[in-house]
Amino acid sequence: MIAKRKKPTLIDLFAGVGGLSLGGARAGFEIAGAVDINERVMEAHRRNFPNTHHLIDDLSKISGSELLRKLDVVKPDGIIGGPPCQGFSVMGHRNATDDRNTLFSHFFRLVSEIRPRFFVAENVAGILDPNYSSIVASALEHVDSDYDVIRGIEVCASDFGVPTSRRRVLFIGTLPNESGFNRDCFESRSRSKAVHVSDALFGLPVVRSDWKAEDQGWRVVHGHAKTSFGKRLNGCVPTGVGCLESLERLRKHSEVSGCLGTAHTPDVKRRFKNLKQGSQDPISKCVRLRPDGFCPTLRAGTGPELGSYQAVRPIHPTSPRVITPREAARLQGFPDWFRFDATKWHSFRMIGNSVSPILAERILSQIVEV
Repeated sequence: MIAKRKKPTLIDLFAGVGGLSLGGARAGFEIAGAVDINERVMEAHRRNFPNTHHLIDDLSKISGSELLRKLDVVKPDGIIGGPPCQGFSVMGHRNATDDRNTLFSHFFRLVSEIRPRFFVAENVAGILDPNYSSIVASALEHVDSDYDVIRGIEVCASDFGVPTSRRRVLFIGTLPNESGFNRDCFESRSRSKAVHVSDALFGLPVVRSDWKAEDQGWRVVHGHAKTSFGKRLNGCVPTGVGCLESLERLRKHSEVSGCLGTAHTPDVKRRFKNLKQGSQDPISKCVRLRPDGFCPTLRAGTGPELGSYQAVRPIHPTSPRVITPREAARLQGFPDWFRFDATKWHSFRMIGNSVSPILAERILSQIVEV
């Protein structure tokens, strides 16, 4: 078993690439364990959290005690996680019978079996639709008798200093003797100075659609905005967190990964060039970003079981092309040293499925204060 830790500990269930994990680490927690069923996603999480114990497993088929044993960790102070949301998403088919909806309930089942001091579950805003009220009520039955639960806190990432209008819903619970906050802690204190698209993309290199992707995956960044957002692009690295290669290349050469362009035909580039900022291309359905606005919710696309379709990506505000994975990462609030995947498809899926680490840090910092 892992020795006693100085920091409070978290286990991240349905961890994905680690947006919640990074927010937790920056808030002062140690990420003791992370679990996801996707092996490639766990590879990326492992690169960024090398000191965390990782497990690739189906959380619908495991007990709380078995989970701790497989992770080789002691009982954590908190459990965080974002169960798959495709069944609830307004961007999907909104299918109340989607098998993935049951994973929302399994999150709370595992909480009830492990009994951490607190939990934070996040999901899409669509989960508040009345069609899913019975699913949510059934899931929360696992914890209602033992936890004080704040239900359905809807937050918008742009209110927390993230350059995207992405909306999420939080379910937060604490053991009765741990209570010390209420809904106002996460809503009334959330407003931050707005960070816009131009702030997020500041200093990133020119990317051309006629260059080979492998020639521009790693590129040099030039300077950073003097804002709290800009300072976090390179800094605020929690102890034991971060891809070592990415940290070293950024420190020595100001290089960042994920600057992968997309090849467009001359007709597409001409169409994108003539598209006004804030408008949607009628053919591709891509929206051109406004420098003084927020990025719309970045979508993940579909997995191999549903055809591996690439999600619609926003168009760069000043260049006639869709954004790169690194640009998407900044718009989601990830630092430049955070490493995703060598491919665009997997990188965009990881980013589109993630929680902004800035939003996660603000929420989990409120819990640390208590």
